Amino acid sequence: MTIKKSLLWTALSATAFSGWAHAAAEDNNNDSVVVTANRTQQPVSSVLAPTDVVTREEIDRWQAKSVTDVIRRLPGVDITQSGGMGQTTSVYVRGTEARHTLVLVDGIPLAKPGITGIADFSQIPIALVQRIEFIRGPRSAVYGADAIGGVINIITQTDEPGAQVDVGVGSDHYQQYDGSLRQKIGDKTLVTVAGAFQDTKGFNVQPDSAYSVDSDRDGFRSKTFWAGIDHTFNDQFAGFVRGYGYDNKSGYDAGYQDGGDERQLYNHTYEGGLTFTEGDYTSQLTGSFQKYKDYNYASTLGLYQSGTTLDDMDQRNLQWGNSFRIGQGMVSAGVDWQQQKLTSSDANASDSYTRDNTGLYLTGQQQFGTVTLEGAARGDDNNQFGWNGTWQAAAGWEFIPAYRVTLSYSTGFQAPTLGQMYGQQRLYISSNPDLEAERSRQWEVGLEGLSGPLDWRLSAYQNKINNLIDYYYDEATYQGSYYNVQSATIKGIEWTGSMETGIFSHRITLTYLDPRRDQDNEVLAHRSKQQFKYQLDWTMFNLDMDIAYQYFGKSYNNNTNQYASEQRRMPGYSLVDLSASYPVTSHLTVRGRIANLFDKDYETVYGYETPGREYYLTGSYTF
Repeated sequence: MTIKKSLLWTALSATAFSGWAHAAAEDNNNDSVVVTANRTQQPVSSVLAPTDVVTREEIDRWQAKSVTDVIRRLPGVDITQSGGMGQTTSVYVRGTEARHTLVLVDGIPLAKPGITGIADFSQIPIALVQRIEFIRGPRSAVYGADAIGGVINIITQTDEPGAQVDVGVGSDHYQQYDGSLRQKIGDKTLVTVAGAFQDTKGFNVQPDSAYSVDSDRDGFRSKTFWAGIDHTFNDQFAGFVRGYGYDNKSGYDAGYQDGGDERQLYNHTYEGGLTFTEGDYTSQLTGSFQKYKDYNYASTLGLYQSGTTLDDMDQRNLQWGNSFRIGQGMVSAGVDWQQQKLTSSDANASDSYTRDNTGLYLTGQQQFGTVTLEGAARGDDNNQFGWNGTWQAAAGWEFIPAYRVTLSYSTGFQAPTLGQMYGQQRLYISSNPDLEAERSRQWEVGLEGLSGPLDWRLSAYQNKINNLIDYYYDEATYQGSYYNVQSATIKGIEWTGSMETGIFSHRITLTYLDPRRDQDNEVLAHRSKQQFKYQLDWTMFNLDMDIAYQYFGKSYNNNTNQYASEQRRMPGYSLVDLSASYPVTSHLTVRGRIANLFDKDYETVYGYETPGREYYLTGSYTF
């Protein structure tokens, strides 16, 4: 998994540079350079936290039809999905809550308009994605709120010039039409224009529903547009401007007549940045504006009729990052500012909120012979819940060549959402201005090495999370509210390995997880106790093949609460996907995929069907 060095400042828009990482990348061309771990460039082999990188080439080889398809393959990830494509999706990293994973798009936090604070991966168009960087473990000392379980950075830009058109069809009347053009103007300017259309009629996600209105198919339609300009002014200054947007429509089940069963989501995002480089010093200033309109309405009544709800959210981000090469390492420091404005309304009630957050961070990494030390500290000043300080420290020792032991300690926090803190009238949720941020402390020890062809890593960790936010409904007042009432302890062991044997490429993940609620030792819902993931790729006679096997052990659908006196057990399941691609000509490639090869019948959320065996066929033409 490699990238060109010229991609780094154009694609990773919210970070600064390190000349040290440049030199290391030149020494090992097979060592991908990442930026998400410490907000500065460094080879992935120098990152002390577990890190994975997915390139666009791999996404095409796997023929992923959604971001969920990609994330599901990564280590330490559990996914729940209330049906098929476009349905509500939650990602649990290393046993933490779905809201505990920070999702970045081009290094900038993704706006989350809902009250739960969960990033819905089902609504991010796969056509936007050029690369994904995934860091496991707390990173609040680098990024601030949300990064308790890990960080997923979705990168939308690449510097590869050229043009490509993709056309695809598949099961459930699936259609896909993508096109992109990346044109260099002279040696210093790259112009990119891209668009995508994706549509499926879907299937009935709740066939056992007693309501006739729920007997229809629950489909998904997405329209995406992306445009950007990257320009190098001289040896010191470079800049970019870009914008993208998507229009998604999802069907779901209402549960009653004239209930909400359609979701219409509009997104518009605009970004710009300027980078200055002089010797060992680099500075970058970026700005971003995100606009979301999230409608939920009854298809029997229409979008602009009674019963429609709207979350209308604006998010502004301003980031200034600086890095400086020192010895065999670097130091990075900067300022983040974020403003969120949300109006949540229906025909009878409306709530408006505004929140500002300013964060200061300092990170550093230095190598002393066979020992690498890493540290970070951050302070966040929020106008609603005050000051939050976080820090992390890590050390790595290469005790013999190609074998390294690591030890780290990290703190993190999760800010309550605007709706959780100040209530939502339309949902009969009252305010709780005393709601505090959730806080975590994690220890992790790792051992990694290169044993012959096998590149492997073993990690053991314990994450203690306090002030967990939960919901309680008062039947006497007909009002609900959010409270800090729980804590949890998550213990886990994770082994990842990759190797090449002849024409075959193998990737293996083994995970054991023990996530429990402290008050009663109850296992947290939607976390598989065991995971086994195996991926096999090979090329023969120009035919690229990929087989992915995923096993998720038993889990629970819920935790006990005022409405459920016991947990509902969910059985384990295994999935196999098969993909193949063949270059018919130097320009035309034909790809085919069978998802859920053995037509496994399973659920990740109780009562919601998942897709059976699916077939896809795609043609890609490059210019």
